[in-house]
Amino acid sequence: MRKEYDYLIVGSGLFGAVFAEQMKGAGKKCLVVEKREHVGGNVYCEDIAGIQVHKYGAHIMHTSNKTVWEYVNSFVEFNRYTNSPLACYKGELYNLPFNMNTFKQLWGVMTPSEAKAKLEEQRGIYAEIEPANLEEQALKLCGEDIYFRFIKGYTEKQWGREATKLPSFIIKRVPFRFIYDNNYFNDIYQGIPIGGFNPLIDKLLQEVEVRLKTDYLQHRNELDRLANKILFTGCVDEFFDCCLGRLEYRSLRFEHEHLQTDNYQGNAVINYTEREVPYTRIVEHKHFDFGTQRTTVISREYPDDYSPGKEPYYPVNDEVNMKLLAQYKQLAAQQLSVLFGGRLAQYAYMDMDDTIELALNLAEKELIHC
Repeated sequence: MRKEYDYLIVGSGLFGAVFAEQMKGAGKKCLVVEKREHVGGNVYCEDIAGIQVHKYGAHIMHTSNKTVWEYVNSFVEFNRYTNSPLACYKGELYNLPFNMNTFKQLWGVMTPSEAKAKLEEQRGIYAEIEPANLEEQALKLCGEDIYFRFIKGYTEKQWGREATKLPSFIIKRVPFRFIYDNNYFNDIYQGIPIGGFNPLIDKLLQEVEVRLKTDYLQHRNELDRLANKILFTGCVDEFFDCCLGRLEYRSLRFEHEHLQTDNYQGNAVINYTEREVPYTRIVEHKHFDFGTQRTTVISREYPDDYSPGKEPYYPVNDEVNMKLLAQYKQLAAQQLSVLFGGRLAQYAYMDMDDTIELALNLAEKELIHC
C-alpha cells in the first residue's frame, strides 16, 4: 500500500537538505524531521545584532568541484571570503598555513631555499625513527619548532590526551607552502553565502514539509509508517540502539559573547595552540561577512568529551572504532528501505563540498532505481 510520503528524511543538515531538494525536483514527496528547533544542522547561523553567528562552529565553503560550486550558487550568492587564520602562541601571532610568512617569523629566512634548508635541518634529527605515536610522527614531518609551537598543544586539547598516547596515523602529513600566501585552502572556489548559510538551507528545503523538534529515534514507529523509504543522517550506532556498543566521538563546547566594540581581534579565526589555553580558537563572526556593525560577536571553542546529549563532532577513527563501524555497516546494508548518509551516519569527518557531492550522488542513484 502506497504511503503518504516517498521519503522520510531524518535530519535537516546539508546532506538531508540537498537530498530533499533533489527528490522534490524529481516529483517525490518528502518529509524532513529535525530534532532541533531550527533547520540547517551545524551550518545554522544565529542573527545577533545583525551579525550571522556560526552557532556550531565556523563553516567556510571551499571546493575544486565545479559541479558542487555551481549547484550551491544556483540557490544563493557567495561572498569572496578567503580563510586566513592566525595561530597564537605565547602572545605571538603567526600566519597559517605554514608558509613563507610563518618561516620568516620563526627563523628569519627570506627565500624558499633557506626555508627548505632549515626545515630539513629540523626534520633530519628524527629522520631514522619509526614513529610509534603522533608526537614522533609529527617531529619526523616538521621538526621541533613547528611541532612544539603549533601542533602539540592544539592536538592534545583537540583529542583530550597526550600526543604520545595518540596513534601516529592521525597526522599523515603536514602541509608546507614555500610562498608568501596566507590562504588556508588550495581549492579553486571559496566563500560564504551572503547572509550566512540559512538562506541556502531555506532554498534547498523550499516547498518541502519540515517538522521541527521531532526526535526520530523517540517516534520512529509512527514515523516509519509514513514513508516508503527513509534517509537517516544521524549517528549510525544510535539507529541500531547501540546494540554492538557506542562509537566514540569528540565534542565541542562554544561560548558566544556579544561585545560592545566594533572589532575584537581583527581576523575571523585565531587558533590558540598552547595546551594551557583551554580553548582551541576564537572566531569573530562579522569578519566572515566583512561586517561594519558597531558591535561584534566572538565565540570561544572548547574541545569536550562526548557523551549522549552532547553534539558528536569528530569521529575517533582508531582501530577499535573502525572495526565497530564495519559491523554497523553490515547491519545497515540489511536495511533495504533505509538509506544512510552524512557525517554521522557514515562516521566520517566531511567538508561541506564532500557532503553535498555525496548527497547528490545518492539522490541520482535513487532516481535511477525508482
